[in-house]
Amino acid sequence: MSTNESGGPVPVPAETLSREPARLHRATELAWAWHGTQTRKGRVTSYMGHLLQVQGLVVGAGGGPDAAIAALLHDALEDAESPAERAAREIEIEAEFGRTVLGIVLDLTDTTPEEAGASKGPWRARKERYLAQLRAAGPTSRLVAACDKRQNLGDLVADLRIEGPATLDRFNAGPSEQVWYFRSMETICRPAIPATLASDMATLLDELERIVAPQALAKR
Repeated sequence: MSTNESGGPVPVPAETLSREPARLHRATELAWAWHGTQTRKGRVTSYMGHLLQVQGLVVGAGGGPDAAIAALLHDALEDAESPAERAAREIEIEAEFGRTVLGIVLDLTDTTPEEAGASKGPWRARKERYLAQLRAAGPTSRLVAACDKRQNLGDLVADLRIEGPATLDRFNAGPSEQVWYFRSMETICRPAIPATLASDMATLLDELERIVAPQALAKR
């Protein structure tokens, strides 16, 4: 995605996406192959719901074919069960979709090539590394990252409204860390995303902070 003179994103016309149905269909096939049996954390629903919603947000924000493909595959590397499988997926993504798509996926991967499956590093270290990657990444990577976190944030806030603070028990990070991470993401990605998406994220972040504030204060 390119930027205009003021630094904001320039949407990709719809017809640009319509010219690449084969690549988009293939990305969907691979996403189902790699994630079709996964479920959302603490739920029984398919993880594919998240990936398809992220892709919808990317397309709705004016992302082009590479961004739409990366949206479906952004968790493919960090969800691989072994370093060997991760390496094989890297090769397949580049062969099928090109270096640009692989680059976006790498920008959105918070694990190292040696980490896989349940063998991942500490949460804070992974997130700090991820944020550093995004600061150095291009606008397309930051757009996809923002859509990913917008979808996660929407789900988290919705669950907190219904379940209350117990929602956070299924995550590796506490309330203050969640707020820190999402705030950092929003700040880094804001210049690369449409104003409507940025406003939506900011509103959800304010609600998240309001809901979890009593917990965060209690743990100080």
